[in-house]
Amino acid sequence: MIVASGIELRAGARLLLADASFQVAEGDRIGLVGRNGAGKTTLAKVLSGTALPAAGTVRSSGTVGYLPQDPRTGDLDILALDRILSARGLDEVLSQMRRAEALMSDPDPAKAEKAIRRYGALSDRLAVLGGYAAESEAAAMAASLGLPDRVLRQPLHTLSGGQRRRVELTRILFSDAQTLLLDEPTNHLDADSITWLRDHLKNYRGGLLIISHDVDLVEEVVNKVFYLDANRSVLDIYNVGWKAYLAQREADERRRKRERANAERQASALSLQAAKLGAKATKAKAAQNMQRRADRLLEGLESERQADRVARLRFPEPAPCGRTPLTATGLSKSYGSLEVFTDVDLAIDRGSRVVVLGLNGAGKTTLLRLLAGVEKPDTGMVAPGHGLRLGYYAQEHETLDTERSLIENMRTAAPELTDTEQRKVLGSFLFSGDDVDKPVGVLSGGEKTRLALALLVVSGANVLLLDEPTNNLDPASREEILAALAAYRGAIVLVTHDEGAVDALSPQRVIVLPEGTEDTWSADFADLVALA
Repeated sequence: MIVASGIELRAGARLLLADASFQVAEGDRIGLVGRNGAGKTTLAKVLSGTALPAAGTVRSSGTVGYLPQDPRTGDLDILALDRILSARGLDEVLSQMRRAEALMSDPDPAKAEKAIRRYGALSDRLAVLGGYAAESEAAAMAASLGLPDRVLRQPLHTLSGGQRRRVELTRILFSDAQTLLLDEPTNHLDADSITWLRDHLKNYRGGLLIISHDVDLVEEVVNKVFYLDANRSVLDIYNVGWKAYLAQREADERRRKRERANAERQASALSLQAAKLGAKATKAKAAQNMQRRADRLLEGLESERQADRVARLRFPEPAPCGRTPLTATGLSKSYGSLEVFTDVDLAIDRGSRVVVLGLNGAGKTTLLRLLAGVEKPDTGMVAPGHGLRLGYYAQEHETLDTERSLIENMRTAAPELTDTEQRKVLGSFLFSGDDVDKPVGVLSGGEKTRLALALLVVSGANVLLLDEPTNNLDPASREEILAALAAYRGAIVLVTHDEGAVDALSPQRVIVLPEGTEDTWSADFADLVALA
């Protein structure tokens, strides 16, 4: 259980949440919702103990499993399976058993005997932790989330960002923690994995708080909703499921409007009467009392919810370029003994629209990184055409300098703009005032997405490489991106699990990895998008 008392959250000087008290108890399946930048990720960090509130306290009893929106694992050389097993301490036991087993054949009888005793003690410890059955359980859970056994036997550094994200999700679920805090757990998941996760969470008996823009997941899983209102800096708690929450929230807003209208009408009448009485010296005290009554009427009102602001996104007018601004021939890439793809050719024509499909780990992100020049191919070459200006949106936000502030990132991306123009662009993406001076590293995933898109807007790019651009976005912001995709007149190479993004793109061609097959887009490929 997690109990929060009098919590206050701030982002710099900006108040995100004031004096909130609540609990996450056994059997609670809570959906934490609110627009991008409202403070959902900040609240999850505070509840997990990885960040501190500006005021208030958080107490937890039992184990807590936390999946951050942008998980960072320490040692990327360990095997994916060992990373998962570490949630229960099994990885270290198995590692020590392997070392003891090697020493059992030592020519020194004393050392061999010591190793045998050590191996036996470790076997007992392994049994207490669930033994080899637990390893089998972890592998089965990983397979349900799209991680086959061959991937589990690979070091983390050889995996794609989507695969590493799945490893972290599997690890948290395998931990058997009594309370789970999951921040956007469906990012990078295909349709089958999302279905499995939905069923798993529906049957979870501990406490659960989930942040997700996947409406179907939230609708089926949660039995409570916490709405973090960015305009009022309050946490509205609804002890009902998703559909009932939507109806109740709308009813609450209608009630607030009625109460405000009635109070303002009464206060206006009292103020008018007070003004009339105040004109007479003998009635001055009565006038003051009447005005105080009017003021009290307005003070007791709940503030109305304002419509959430949405970033206004338009991709840049593409700079002039040749007929084929980007080509690649014979691209191959391997990580150690793992071959990702071989001999991939492609040509991106001016204004063309291309979707890259393939299962997780097929090399979609790797292909975009090669085209963007972030990584070098093992064989083959990427050749820029006449007038090429590339814009690259990375799913892990690697293009952002997390040590520097938002405005410093903007200055690097658009040095030709004045300071006022740079701030205006950031303001259109909902970063204003002191927000632009924050280090990028403290932003939520949704805020990093907005910043990365803001940098694309000023790029003048005529070829956009977009890797999962709708991840972490609330529905309104996602709709802005889809409209921008449809309106952009330059070339786009898109990697996505979002069927709506593909519909908005209206692709002409498709590249299927790892084979590197290129084909004309048809409706037959549409079913592969969510599964890819």
